[in-house]
Parts: sequence; structure tokens; C-alpha cells
Amino acid sequence: MTIEEVIKSTVKMDNAKKVILNIMYTQNVVQDHFNELLKPYDLSGEQYNVLRILRGQKGKPANMCVIQERMLAKTSNTTRLVDKLLLKELVTRNVCPDNRRKIEVLITQKGLDVLKELDPKVDAHENTFADNLKPDELVFLNQLLEKFRTNK
Repeated sequence: MTIEEVIKSTVKMDNAKKVILNIMYTQNVVQDHFNELLKPYDLSGEQYNVLRILRGQKGKPANMCVIQERMLAKTSNTTRLVDKLLLKELVTRNVCPDNRRKIEVLITQKGLDVLKELDPKVDAHENTFADNLKPDELVFLNQLLEKFRTNK
């Protein structure tokens, strides 16, 4: 289905506008499916992202700045996200012994267990979309998207 059909547009659009609308619409489709996947775990996409970042620390704590710079959505309120994960006992938060102004966040075993359970489901979710493309098309699409978002 073309983007014009999706948004029921009768106005001719230039390709630059169509690409932006296609990216935005596709992101929403992917995000809606992903949110449904996370719903039984009472997690948002941003909370899931924080957990993955912390798992990637391999047992080392991360401060709020490290988490923030690795977030996909740079506008996320990291403190609020960590607070919610704390209430779910998926992370711990401690004051850094060397610098009392620095907060260190660590994923708990419960958080690791949730990710371990989610991993195959997330892989299946990603493959659902990727299966529509050949491997070389996936490579090319990644190259195009990276090129598209690079400012001159």
C-alpha cells in the first residue's frame, strides 16, 4: 500500500515529502507492534531500551549520562524511566562512592530474566518485518537510512 493510500491523500507529493511520511508511518507501525509485545511485561519501549543498555554494561553500573547518550529517543526523561524500573525491581540505583553527585544504575537479576524472556520475542518481531526483504535489500535499506539522516 502506498503512503498516499494510507493517508488517503489526493494531492501530488514530491518524493522528499513521501520519504519523510513513509519513515514516520513505518516507525509508528513497527512501534505499535513492539508496544503490544512489551505490554504483558508492563514495560514501555524506553524502559526496555534502558534495560538493554544496562545489560550491555556486563555487570558494571552506568550513570544517568551514559544511559541518556545511548538512548534511541534522546528526549526521554532518564530519571523518570529509571524510577519506574526501580519500582518494578528491574534495576538498582546507588550513589557513586567516589562522587556523591553521581548516581549509578545496575540491572538486577529480575531485569536480566525479563530480557532473557523477551529476547526471542523481540527477535521474532524484528524478523517479521525483515522477512519482507532479501538480505542484500536489508543492507541497502540500512545504508540509505544512514545516508538519509546524515547532515551535510
